[in-house]
Amino acid sequence: MTKKIKITATAENLAQAKALLDLGINTLYIGESEYALRLPNTFTWDEIRAITELAHAAGAQVTVAVNAIMHPEKMATIKPYLDFLQDIKVDQIAVGDTGVIFVLNRDKYELPYIYDASTMVTSSRQVNFWGQQGAIGAVLSRELPKEELIKMAENLEIFGEILVYGATIIHQSKRPLLENYYNFIKTDEEKSKARNLFLSEPKDETTHYSIYEDSHGTHIFASDDVDMMTELATLSDLNYTHWKLDGIYTPGDTFVKIAERFVQARKLLEAGELTPIQAFALDEEIRSLHPAGRTLGHGFYDLEPDDIQ
Repeated sequence: MTKKIKITATAENLAQAKALLDLGINTLYIGESEYALRLPNTFTWDEIRAITELAHAAGAQVTVAVNAIMHPEKMATIKPYLDFLQDIKVDQIAVGDTGVIFVLNRDKYELPYIYDASTMVTSSRQVNFWGQQGAIGAVLSRELPKEELIKMAENLEIFGEILVYGATIIHQSKRPLLENYYNFIKTDEEKSKARNLFLSEPKDETTHYSIYEDSHGTHIFASDDVDMMTELATLSDLNYTHWKLDGIYTPGDTFVKIAERFVQARKLLEAGELTPIQAFALDEEIRSLHPAGRTLGHGFYDLEPDDIQ
C-alpha cells in the first residue's frame, strides 16, 4: 500500500498561507507571540482564526505552536488561549511544556497535541510515553543521526515529525544574551531576527550560527540549514512520512517555491517514481533558491552517533 506523506509548512502571512495551500501543503504551522517559539512571523488571534478558516476551506489542517517554555506568568493566562483554539477548531497544537499537557488532560480539552520538546526528543521510549499521555505525534529532535532514526522507527507507536527543510535550533536561553553583550560593549543595537545576526567560532570563520533575541530569550541555530531532499526516499522507507518545512529564515515567495519542490518530490515518491537523479535535480533547484549566505546540509543525519558530543 502506498504511504501517504503529509507536509507541514510554516506560514508568515495570509497570502503565503494561501499560496502554500494552493500547492497542496497538508498543514499550516502558525502561532502568536506569547506562547509560540521561533516562527517566521506571529499572528493575532483574529489572524489565527482567519488562517484556520482558510485552511479548513481548502481541506487542510492547522497546527498552532504552543511550544514556549511556560513560566508561571504564562501558565496563569494559558487557559483563555486554549479555549480560543478549541473554539475555532484548530486541528492540533504543538506543545512541550508538561504544565500545558496537564491542563489539557485535566480540563478535557478537545485539542489534539503533538509533543514538541525541541532538542530533547531523542528516543522512541520517550515519544511513546507521551503517546500514552495523549500525544498524537512528536517533533523529533533535529540532532538525530540516521542510525538512531532507524532504531527509533522500529519502535514508534505514534508518528515522528522530521524536519526536511529549514533552520535547526541548537540552543535557547531565557537569558538576554545579546542584550547583555551589548551592555558590556556599551552599545544599543537591534536584537531581532530581522537583523540576521550570527556567531562564528574563533578558529573557524566559516561557521554561521544564526542568533536573535525576543521576549522568550535568546535563540541560536545550527550553522547549516537542513535540506533532506536527497534522503526523502530513505525517510519514507523508514515510515517517516510527516515532513516539516520551516521558513523562519526563508521569506516570501522563495519559501513557497522551495515548498513546491517538496510537493513535487512527494507526488513522485507516492507514485513510486522518484529516482535519485530526480531527487538530485530538485535538490539543486532548492540550493539555487535558498537565501544567499546561508548554507545547506543534512544536519546530524550523516554523523555517527558516537561522534555527537
